[in-house]
Amino acid sequence: MTPPGWHPDPGHSGKGPAQERWWDGAQWTGHVRASPGAARRRGIRIGVGVTVGVVVLAAIGGGVYLLGEDRGGRPDTAASSPSDAPELPGAPDGGDEDGEGNGEGKGPEQQLPPTEPGFATDLAGGISLPVPKGWKGTSGAVGAGLTTGEHACPGDTAETCVRGGVFSAPAAAMKLTAGTPEEAAKKDITVNATESYGGKSYGKITSHEELKSEAVTVAGGKGYVVRWKVVTEKGDDGYVESLVFPSPVSKNMLVVVRSGFDINKDAPKLSVLDEITGGIKAASVGEGGTGDEV
Repeated sequence: MTPPGWHPDPGHSGKGPAQERWWDGAQWTGHVRASPGAARRRGIRIGVGVTVGVVVLAAIGGGVYLLGEDRGGRPDTAASSPSDAPELPGAPDGGDEDGEGNGEGKGPEQQLPPTEPGFATDLAGGISLPVPKGWKGTSGAVGAGLTTGEHACPGDTAETCVRGGVFSAPAAAMKLTAGTPEEAAKKDITVNATESYGGKSYGKITSHEELKSEAVTVAGGKGYVVRWKVVTEKGDDGYVESLVFPSPVSKNMLVVVRSGFDINKDAPKLSVLDEITGGIKAASVGEGGTGDEV
């Protein structure tokens, strides 16, 4: 049986913001909330198996799954997963009761993060990603994303890809288990590469070259980064990177930042990725707030 969790609302009409409904393990409840982190991207699937068709943020942000139902009306686990925070709450007592899903009266784990000019905030991870000029930034209760350069996917022109994307989420939300940032980054890079450039949008990855595998300091924490150059079967080749570091708000929580850049004259330079990494900081909440308040 599918465990309790937030899933895309099967009764949503499609009008207005996407929302999620609480599945209590046996049936749909009356509790709904706005879908957090509905950033989307196709092509480079950086965020747990997502294409702007999906950033997903499959386990990151929610609201972008393909939801199916069996005869019992429960979520189809083959097509969707609960978009819960790393520590899944019990049946929600602060969510909207068949309301508009506007976020009012929600508990901390259900709230969309406050916006900060120039940054995209990952509330669960306790970090903010700097938004480069000309990029789109999306904040989420679980996960944040940056994208730029939308274009038709080379392997499927009906889909939309992006030239560059950077997405974050707690390792637990991405179902990535590891004891250290180094172990997590080395474990994640293969999944990241496959989900970013190994699907129908770019064809399979024919080869890869490791460009970087080293310790790095991010948001005051000691992390680790692995970067590959991948050669694809269709369209542009690309750079993929998995960066893992302790959350500024909880040293016991690892945060994963997946990145992918096309190798193309219209794609951002790798120096932009380094600037984004250097600009990651603890999230601020409210005026004068600090990441410790997340």
